[in-house]
Amino acid sequence: MSSETRQWTPAHGAPYRPVAYRPARMPSAQSLARAAELRTRMDERRTVRHFSPDPVPEQVIRDAIACAATAPSGAHQQPWTFVRVKDPAVREQIRAAAEQEEQLSYDGRLGDEWLAALRPLGTDAVKIHLTDAPALLVVFQQRYWLGPDGTKRKHYYVDESVGIAVGMLLTALHLSGLAALIHTPSPMRFLSHVLRRPENEKAFAVVPIGYPAEDCEVPDLLRKSLDQVMTEV
Repeated sequence: MSSETRQWTPAHGAPYRPVAYRPARMPSAQSLARAAELRTRMDERRTVRHFSPDPVPEQVIRDAIACAATAPSGAHQQPWTFVRVKDPAVREQIRAAAEQEEQLSYDGRLGDEWLAALRPLGTDAVKIHLTDAPALLVVFQQRYWLGPDGTKRKHYYVDESVGIAVGMLLTALHLSGLAALIHTPSPMRFLSHVLRRPENEKAFAVVPIGYPAEDCEVPDLLRKSLDQVMTEV
């Protein structure tokens, strides 16, 4: 049966059934060139908070989600749900609730040390990107598997798995010519209510997506050098 016609179902307790994996080996010169190109392109990625109203191709969003869903996960349980929010009224509701929480945070809940860390980024409690970006995703982590009959099974390494998937989502979007932002209002419980998600899901991140606005500005940041993030033993 081809992968195009197979449908994922829970494999809990199923026997190990290996299949051959023989990908073509990339020539060294091609590998070096591709790695250098990827390094350069990803260094151009920036978090954007001011988006153009121009629509983005729907298939690009779908393909980026499909790429994110190839991420490794604990016991291959794939504990993620990507909710595409299209209804403008729902997006307004999300923004209102997020700004209410953010205002409380900036008014003192964050603490002076956190506020000082955020100051160079120029952020505040106003989250126009939640309604202005042409596309909006909310990523949920599935804390456990919930079957149609109410059966529950534990998921493993959920935070790590969903975090990797979101990183791959950002990479896919950037390499497809789009900009994005990872927004994590705290607390995020309101998202489950607004989007009517099941009991096993917990909001992980809100991701506005689009093209940068013509007058978009970003903080003047400097990334750590390779020797600051890598060591050898």
